[in-house]
Amino acid sequence: MSIQLECKNVSLGYEGSIVTENINFTVNEGDYLYIVGENGSGKSTLIKALLGLKSQISGEINMYGGLERRDIGYLPQQTMVQKDFPASVREIVQSGCINRVGFRPFFNRDEKELIDNMMKRLEIDSLAQRCYRELSGGQQQRVLLARALCSAKKMLLLDEPVTGLDPKATNEMYELIASLNKKEKITIIMVSHDINAAVKYAAHILHIGSTQLFFGEKKDYLKSPIGKSFIDIQTE
Repeated sequence: MSIQLECKNVSLGYEGSIVTENINFTVNEGDYLYIVGENGSGKSTLIKALLGLKSQISGEINMYGGLERRDIGYLPQQTMVQKDFPASVREIVQSGCINRVGFRPFFNRDEKELIDNMMKRLEIDSLAQRCYRELSGGQQQRVLLARALCSAKKMLLLDEPVTGLDPKATNEMYELIASLNKKEKITIIMVSHDINAAVKYAAHILHIGSTQLFFGEKKDYLKSPIGKSFIDIQTE
């Protein structure tokens, strides 16, 4: 498989203060990478750097194989303001096509078909005219995932996608994401505190922190001192 994304000696932080440094990893086409680590270790900051929403302090972030940032779908952590957003489901999903529309004042046939297909794919087509803020947490996350998929041509970045969901909705979301990876070959990069899900779904794991770093296959992470220590803490 060909490399899509590479980070070389990347350091991240705020206002010149380094949070984590010397991050090195690669992501191959069709990969499923979990990013784990302690609170405040820079996981969400790394996602924003990959998207070009925040600059790294140093190091390189390179994309290959024709991957561009506009090909990447993004599902951020939800805020309380977003949960109360007064728009219809269809309006939110179709906003994921904005990068495709460019300067046109309308959605073309292909974009409308994509919107319809994504809503059907995530089983929210019956909710198209419902107000987003009236939906359950699980339904809202499906809407936001459909929106991200309207942007994603090659890669999907997810930041704590199951936060606040009940166990049933959490499992459904994880299975949806796994299906997108396996059946539609979309590369997945996910930030999560859920080490059990990482063990079940990940192909590779990136563990970042102020002093300890790991990148490699899941099986090697589970055998590593940093992996064993983190799993023990999460399962106590």
